[in-house]
Amino acid sequence: MKKQLIAAAVATSVSAIAMADVSITGGMKANYTYTDYGTATVQDKNNFNHETDLSIKGKSGDTNVVINMSVTDLTSTGTASGTGTSGLDQTNVIEDVYMTTNVGGIDIKAGQWDNGNNYLRESSRNGGKVEASTTVGGMKVLYGNNNGGNAEYVTLSGDIAGIAASYKKVDAGDEYKLSTTVSGIGATYHAINSDTANSDRSSIELTGSAGGVDVTIVKAEAESAICLEGDTWLGDFEDSRYTCDTTNDSTYVMELSKGQDITGIQLKTAMAGNTVQFRNIQVDDVASEDTTINKIIVTRPLASGATLEVSYTDLADDSTNDDDFESLDIELAVKF
Repeated sequence: MKKQLIAAAVATSVSAIAMADVSITGGMKANYTYTDYGTATVQDKNNFNHETDLSIKGKSGDTNVVINMSVTDLTSTGTASGTGTSGLDQTNVIEDVYMTTNVGGIDIKAGQWDNGNNYLRESSRNGGKVEASTTVGGMKVLYGNNNGGNAEYVTLSGDIAGIAASYKKVDAGDEYKLSTTVSGIGATYHAINSDTANSDRSSIELTGSAGGVDVTIVKAEAESAICLEGDTWLGDFEDSRYTCDTTNDSTYVMELSKGQDITGIQLKTAMAGNTVQFRNIQVDDVASEDTTINKIIVTRPLASGATLEVSYTDLADDSTNDDDFESLDIELAVKF
């Protein structure tokens, strides 16, 4: 009997240790959105949408495995007329699957993962990706391959006299990032240069705080043969309606044209237990296709552990009244 009790205790202890090396986090949000379009020829929309994210992380020594999953309601996408596909997005339930480890002093990351949002290019994923990195003389040296002969890249990054700097060399161009803080003002410069003529992009972001208000100012520019394809311009605009318009046909709401630039300002402060944000975004530099977006967002944590967010958006586009709209979005979200 004693042996059985000891065996049970050991098994329970081993199970607890194993479980301690696995973590699950995630979140869900449900949205009601009413959209009022600027012309009677486009039907107004009442949509209920939802998105659920789940992240599973496992650890064994210095080796980690990450699996990120997401399920999205497809009715959140579509054209300016409000049409779209209903039901759940079953194509990208598992988004990221990768492993990180260290072999002989070399950090290895292998699998599939999102390369991240910025103001210049959209995020992307592809399988069979690998990165190997190490630090030499205070500089991080990274080699990456996107599972293709034309998808290799090398990145050098580190701190130079108080400036966080990185240089990335790819087959068809290069990329620079510089970031620093001076007297409480943060400044970040980002440039993507292409070997293709008139296809360079760049952005500068300034951040600071005054009188309890956080201020962010962004300017992103594209040359005449390329579009800004960022998923985020002071807020998430990742949607099939917010993509690069390579033909300049204005089929979708706020498709950017080649050569269009973006200027944005965001003000953020705390007010009566709420977080209040105001954003103004100007898309310009292509005749008759300027776009202005004004957005107000109020976020409040609830006693239940969820968060309530109410946002109002006004978009005016010069190309056609069919693109103009006002929308009210009410979101209930939780993270765990």
